[in-house]
Amino acid sequence: MKIAAAALNQTPLDWVGNFNRIELAIQQAKEQKVSLLLLPELCISGYGCEDYFLMPWIVEKAKQVLLEMILPLSQDLLVVVGLPFEHKGQVFNTLAMVYNHSVLGVCGKQILPKSGVFYEPRWFEPWPSKKVETIFINNQTCPIGDFTLQFQGLTLGFEICEDAWHLEKRPAIVGSAKNADLILNASASNFARGKQDDRHAIITSLKGRNDAYYLYTNLLGNESGRLIFDGEIIFGSEGEIGFYSNRFSMQDIVLETFEIDFERPAFKAVEQKEEDEFEDFTDAVCLALFDYLRKSKSKGFALSLSGGADSATCAILVSEMVKKASNQFSKPELEQKLGFKLNGNSSKEWVNQILICAYQGTENSGDITRNAAKSVAEEIGAQFYSWEIDAMVKGFTSITENIVGRPLDWNSDDLVLQNIQARTRAPGIWMLANFNNFLLLTTSNRSEGDVGYCTMDGDTAGSLAPIAGVSKNFIRKWLLWAKNTLGYSSLEYIINQAPTAELRPKKNKQTDEADLMPYDLLEAIEIQMILERKSPEETLQNLLKIRQENPEYIRKEIEKFIGMWKRSQWKRERMAPSFHLDKFNIDPKSGGRFPILSV
Repeated sequence: MKIAAAALNQTPLDWVGNFNRIELAIQQAKEQKVSLLLLPELCISGYGCEDYFLMPWIVEKAKQVLLEMILPLSQDLLVVVGLPFEHKGQVFNTLAMVYNHSVLGVCGKQILPKSGVFYEPRWFEPWPSKKVETIFINNQTCPIGDFTLQFQGLTLGFEICEDAWHLEKRPAIVGSAKNADLILNASASNFARGKQDDRHAIITSLKGRNDAYYLYTNLLGNESGRLIFDGEIIFGSEGEIGFYSNRFSMQDIVLETFEIDFERPAFKAVEQKEEDEFEDFTDAVCLALFDYLRKSKSKGFALSLSGGADSATCAILVSEMVKKASNQFSKPELEQKLGFKLNGNSSKEWVNQILICAYQGTENSGDITRNAAKSVAEEIGAQFYSWEIDAMVKGFTSITENIVGRPLDWNSDDLVLQNIQARTRAPGIWMLANFNNFLLLTTSNRSEGDVGYCTMDGDTAGSLAPIAGVSKNFIRKWLLWAKNTLGYSSLEYIINQAPTAELRPKKNKQTDEADLMPYDLLEAIEIQMILERKSPEETLQNLLKIRQENPEYIRKEIEKFIGMWKRSQWKRERMAPSFHLDKFNIDPKSGGRFPILSV
């Protein structure tokens, strides 16, 4: 039997677009004479509908699409498709199986993720293991729940994403799917660095427990703004992986076909490529930027290019986004995807059209950062502007001095004088963004968000924070990789300088790590306290095992981190939306939720 799985780039509540992509996948499957097609989790409605799932009409609309639009396409093809489904007054995350214009069954998700980026128990009820009931749908009865389905000589079992991540509870081991010949897993599994190995364990962990064929598919793209789905498709058997697809395609649909051999010869496993965290990060952010640009119907990006590590990273990622898109699409195809005409015929010309960079200097700025910003912009082809903001800074300062009745000075008013420079940079770049219908990128990273090392309405101003999901320590390593692997020689100017905000007078020789702490220590503390959820004392003891610093110094830095973390929650609440890129995040909407006020 020939079977297929498709990864789809869907959008919440895009009923027409989502159906069109489902229809196209069905057409492609039929052209390849496929008998069974697996589609991703909640792909009719979109996975990221969030509190729209609490609205009954949304659930009813998804059912209407299933019955009136997908069902007529199911002649001679079993389609397994994800949607929210209401049963006895409760809403479940389900898979529907449709074939020859009939609904053969509706499988309910049993394990709902509720930590990190996931809040599914807010919208759905978990379906109990091994429980099966009967529903009347489309003038017929069919099972709903945890069951197997007989199809052309195969017993089919089902898992939905999180169902497969818990060995002691998963349907393939303790539920109905343990008796299946073929297990189908429809997922919406977001990207995080290092997660691919964990996902492959969905199949490899079945070795010795279940020898069924296993077919897995994932959503694709930046579906709803924050989460990135890599579109991976995996096929295996007997706890071995026989195929896994390329990830991070910019296409709307990726379809892969496989053969089920009823005689069950020895299954040939493929060698799994070791993950490259820098390559994966680049691919994920480029796909997310591409989707965010086109789905928001914007015309490009604006960026305050400071000559530092973070803004240079954002600029390079936009350049890479354009390169990757130009490799996957012809110019007419790319114009159709983006919704506007492109000037010229090269990726560098297109970068010039869709990326505006501005260096906004003050008397505290140095030639190194100014030249670094210009060099990066020139190498990637972006529009580059440079202007001074001293007069505006002095104007705001003068107004405040008149109000308070004394001159401001660096001994008494350090933070005030630093922040006004950062805030004065926001209006100009905002105006350029608004004038061109561009998205303004803010360059905050996770380390700055941890401790509030940022100016609200200043360097945090923007529509989207593409690198806020990773640490400064990672960014510095990625820049070296980008220079050596991607060939951006202009990054040499940035790699060789210590990170600095350049807000104090030059004689102060300001650096970020002098203001805060070494970035690698900051990252070590956040991993212990935020990711691992350790207490301050546990964090201290764990760090003393792996670091050689003085214990009292480490203790003080932990206390410093805690104080800055607690004071900065209100900043994290106000930061621009960010992409989820790591195993944890501090964006309150896609990571950790913490009180604004605490002691």
